[in-house]
Amino acid sequence: MELATTLQYAGDPRRAAEEVAALETAGLDAIWVAEAYGFDSPTIMGFLAARTERAKIGSAILNVYSRTPALIAQTAAGLDALSGGRALLGLGASGPQVVEGWHGKPYDKPLGRTRETIDLCRRIWRREVIDHRGITDMPLPKGKGGRLGKPLKILTQPVRPEIPVYVAALGPANVRLTAEVADGWLPTLFIPEKAAEVWAAPLAEGTARRDPALGPLETVAGGLLAIGEDAAAVRELARPVIALYVGGMGAKGKNFYHDLAVAYGYEEAAHTIQELYLAGKKREAEAAVPDEFCELMSLCGPEGYVRDRIAAFREAGVTMLNVHPVGPEPAKLIESVRNWL
Repeated sequence: MELATTLQYAGDPRRAAEEVAALETAGLDAIWVAEAYGFDSPTIMGFLAARTERAKIGSAILNVYSRTPALIAQTAAGLDALSGGRALLGLGASGPQVVEGWHGKPYDKPLGRTRETIDLCRRIWRREVIDHRGITDMPLPKGKGGRLGKPLKILTQPVRPEIPVYVAALGPANVRLTAEVADGWLPTLFIPEKAAEVWAAPLAEGTARRDPALGPLETVAGGLLAIGEDAAAVRELARPVIALYVGGMGAKGKNFYHDLAVAYGYEEAAHTIQELYLAGKKREAEAAVPDEFCELMSLCGPEGYVRDRIAAFREAGVTMLNVHPVGPEPAKLIESVRNWL
């Protein structure tokens, strides 16, 4: 099992990058960079490439609407070149509030766009001449306003012809697609004890259609990390994050995280959290998050307890444990967990 952390989109990215460099020395294997509608992740990933030596660097996530498939492929190839072959491409559909509200793009065909983007990226990295008709036409045909375009291949030589592609997916159809075509899966609010009842069927269906050459699907999941006799209190930091996602990441009927909380068995709490959050009552929404939800998606407690949580994530199929160390010495936390994996 590999060990990773996610560079959050809030705060000072320079300071966060320097802290991550210290975590790499302590044993971190990968760094994921979030984007949402804050700072762009490729700029920060390039900075991380210069500040690190060994750790993989991934986007978590680039949405498949605001950049063309060709630009996504170029970005991943550029990061792979700067980092010496350490790039991971994390993709996702994001959600309609961000795609339509921030990027001004219609939120249509999320599965088709994801599949097409992955296919085109892989073809571009292999330096194929791209002549493609689909959601994105390359080159743009005359009927859609094209005049001078011609089929092209990427100008530069990618460091690797195959950059690992991970997909952020929660719904059954998207998870099925991920298991079929992606190298890895980036689930959010992952509870290992409940994962199988929610995702076992779509994972199995996608895997049945998977090209064996891709190898087994990697899974990246984890949560808050704190070790000590009083570390259980750190679980409370998960409460506002869960409330934000379940309550505020989308309108009613269009919130994937709310649907996931319902699938986990927290239906009544999920509805309450959403009602309160959308009404602007964020504190009350946070208080409505079940204690069990906070506990099961984190790794906070005495050493033996944290070891048990690691085992639970491993048993649930997690191959890269993605943690957020909390405390005055995050490098020591990473070092401890590294020794237990």
